Amino acid sequence: MTTTRTLYLIACAAPPSRRLEIPVRAAQRAGWDVCLILTPSAYRWASEDAVGVIETLTELTGHPIRHQYKLPSQDDVLPAPDALLVAPLTANTLNKWAAGISDTLALGLITEGIGLQLPIVALPHWNDAQHAHPAVARSVETLRAAGVTVLLGDGGFVPHKPRHGYLDAYPWQAAVDALP
Repeated sequence: MTTTRTLYLIACAAPPSRRLEIPVRAAQRAGWDVCLILTPSAYRWASEDAVGVIETLTELTGHPIRHQYKLPSQDDVLPAPDALLVAPLTANTLNKWAAGISDTLALGLITEGIGLQLPIVALPHWNDAQHAHPAVARSVETLRAAGVTVLLGDGGFVPHKPRHGYLDAYPWQAAVDALP
């Protein structure tokens, strides 16, 4: 009997979030049942700025796309995760996550994921000006010390000059390959 593993792909509002079908398909090929959780801004991008994206991703994953906390009286609509992939991870979410802030569903899941000792891979996306802020290095160090695999630098994401990101170079496959 084959046991299906469940992956929560948690995406922030950064340009690679416009190509979420790439990591969803890659993770599915690797044997994961993928559930997609978006930050509120990423959900807005997908639902207001691009027609049909939410519907397409829902069909691709076979699960509803979540972006906000459910009410206490509501049932969970997603299976429990076996691992988390946070990609693209923005500097904003990185810094909130490292500080333990969970004011969105996405942040709540990843802050809790550390305490649950779930395998967590994070693939950043920010420019080199944001990367130069001292909070970023501290936050990356904090998350790595907590057991999060942060794919930043060689073999992962390398920050680019502002407004000069190249989406085709975003290393989705490296993130999927880093999952257990």
